Amino acid sequence: MFTVPNALSVVRLALVPVFLWLLLGPRYDELAIVVLVFAGFSDWLDGKLARWLNQMSKLGEILDPAADRLYILMTLFAFLYRDILPWWVIVVLVSREVLLAGSLLIIRSRGFRLPEVSYIGKGATFVLMYAFPLLLLIQGESAIVELARPVAYALMIWGGVLYVWSGVLYVLQTFRAVQGSRRAARSA
Repeated sequence: MFTVPNALSVVRLALVPVFLWLLLGPRYDELAIVVLVFAGFSDWLDGKLARWLNQMSKLGEILDPAADRLYILMTLFAFLYRDILPWWVIVVLVSREVLLAGSLLIIRSRGFRLPEVSYIGKGATFVLMYAFPLLLLIQGESAIVELARPVAYALMIWGGVLYVWSGVLYVLQTFRAVQGSRRAARSA
């Protein structure tokens, strides 16, 4: 339970309100970018350390995705508030989270094992964690903004499509599991 990867996830979770304050309060975008970069890097690092140090745990399986979801949702809501992304993009990505939460509730209520995190889902989160700091960066005024703008939007589109697709795959897994249990119950 008390492992280095879990400690990184706890720190990441603890920084969510700091990130929101930086972004929505005094609008210290540069510091908010630093927090987001740390969140993305520590997300990668805690997974690597868990495998390398053989410190995988049930708590880590909950903390890591919870921190990812929280950063993504809070970033999206902050971006909506600040008008950094169009509302419809945020609605699509948040709807994915709502559908995924519903699928997980169905799976748990039926006593099924939770689906493994897919590589598409991991990849989507990874890409979004790169897109978000760049989207913040391009809100400023500098020479780098024009260079970063197409990269930020490309990563956001790519990450968004992967994010939605991974949600569709989780919903399909849920549907298949429920259908399979109904067939098994009828044939028993």
